[in-house]
Amino acid sequence: MTVFRIRAAIMAAALAPSLAAASAGATESPSYVAYARGQYLTALKLAEEEAAKGSKEAYTLMGEIYSEGLGVAQDLSKAADAYAKAADLGDANAQLSLGLMVAEGLGVKKDPRIAADLFDKSAQSGNPAAEYNLAVIYLNGRGRPTDEAKAAEWMQKAAEAGNPQAQYDLGAFYQFGRGVPIDKAKAAEWIGRAAAAGLADAQVEYGVMLFKGEGIPVDEAKAARLFRLAAEQGNPVAQNRLARLYANGAVVKEDPVQAAKWHLLARSAGVSDFSLDILLSKLTKQQRAEAETEAEGWRNGRLSE
Repeated sequence: MTVFRIRAAIMAAALAPSLAAASAGATESPSYVAYARGQYLTALKLAEEEAAKGSKEAYTLMGEIYSEGLGVAQDLSKAADAYAKAADLGDANAQLSLGLMVAEGLGVKKDPRIAADLFDKSAQSGNPAAEYNLAVIYLNGRGRPTDEAKAAEWMQKAAEAGNPQAQYDLGAFYQFGRGVPIDKAKAAEWIGRAAAAGLADAQVEYGVMLFKGEGIPVDEAKAARLFRLAAEQGNPVAQNRLARLYANGAVVKEDPVQAAKWHLLARSAGVSDFSLDILLSKLTKQQRAEAETEAEGWRNGRLSE
């Protein structure tokens, strides 16, 4: 990684909390029980009854059902209305969900400032996804003035709550000194946590750090394992790195067919490599056919090793 990279877009589905994370009281309510069983129309009817009695969680459930079109036609306007009622009652999940809709202009008018306010309210309640999104708001200066120190502060909170994307991005803050002093050891620590959580981009980055000994002792064998894990997840950069290892016999046994297989996969995903193109051109017809078969088998979900 040679440039500071943070996802510019507001994180939605990957970070938004599931309804399973709602309070115990809500999950034990009839509406949530029906929802968990996939009885969405029943859940909606029960949620409407519970909402009429002032249940903020019930309004949140109604928002989820309408936003996802579960058992009913998707209606983002009704979803936003339900989320707004729950948000007004102080439901952190609804504040986050409504913030995501306002940020993207889904079912409501797009308004970065209001989205930021909603993320802030949810984050103040300790919602990790809201903490992450608020960090992105401060980093990008959309809805709030740019403030890298505050961005780092909220990213830290989300990372400490166990959010892998936040852990990875916090590592970048420390790596490049954005909002915090440069600290290669802390960068490696947080990126390593994200890698351990299975985030492919972090696995690649942490593997590179292990090869270079950047903020952490050199461990090429572990780096190679991380490249493979990320490659198997479909990360084209990792596939390219793994192809290079096989091509050069570095850490793993030299294997031109495996090198070609992973290169073909990476190249088809947009990661070119002239040196590996040369290797490909020098394969025998049998080796080339084998590599292509291996690559196709991987695409079809049949891992060859």
